[in-house]
Amino acid sequence: MRKMSRSEKAEKMIYGILAIATFFLAWEFITTFTAARETTPGPIQVIRLLFTSFFEPIGRFTIYGHLYYSLRRVLVGYTVAAVSGIIVGLSMGTSRYAEAIIKPLFELIRPIPPIAWIPLVILWFGVGELPKYAIIFIGSFTNITLNAYTGAQRVDPTLVGCARMLGTSERDIFLRVILPSSLPQIFAGMQVALSTAWMAVLAAEMVGAQEGCGWIILRGSDTTNIPLVLVGMVVIGVVGLVLATIMREAERRLCSWNRMDV
Repeated sequence: MRKMSRSEKAEKMIYGILAIATFFLAWEFITTFTAARETTPGPIQVIRLLFTSFFEPIGRFTIYGHLYYSLRRVLVGYTVAAVSGIIVGLSMGTSRYAEAIIKPLFELIRPIPPIAWIPLVILWFGVGELPKYAIIFIGSFTNITLNAYTGAQRVDPTLVGCARMLGTSERDIFLRVILPSSLPQIFAGMQVALSTAWMAVLAAEMVGAQEGCGWIILRGSDTTNIPLVLVGMVVIGVVGLVLATIMREAERRLCSWNRMDV
């Protein structure tokens, strides 16, 4: 992959800013000059309410408090999913016995969406914080596991064979060949899983929550407060973008040997 010049990076950023500006202009036009103005607030009204929420509470907390609870839930569920998903995925990818035992069950569970687990999660864990972590875990686990498994499967067998021929132990083959070769694929799965986890926060906060960004949307929906619904959506979108950017930067630094555009 060719390394991007500074001018190309600046041009890419300008296009991104123009795209966002065009979106907001289209939003303002639609909510000013079409029938949508009867049901949908414009961007100025939503942004005004968003800034107000930094100082005036929505429910029990300002937007800072809601962000804290949502981020805590996402990061706890996501971290547990990342650790367990990498272990399970690499186990399936490196051991035919683990693959034979785990993969059929994994393929059975993988298509089930996180929201479908809500009744069972409530039955098992009640309505405290644990079911929220569980739903976010379920939303993240499958992507990380699948990518870790795929990464381990795609390791060049010639490298593994050469390492064995040179007398390298199985432990060192895993740490020095299989794991580094799998990292790009693992990071791709972790990035998708982080976005999924942040989206799953809405489903998680349907389980008896009284705070969080997802709760803001539910509160606005229950009270027919569409500006509040859009505030929750904007916050989730912006924070999701920030989290994805952080993950891409972590991948850029940890897998710099695999990229040419750094």
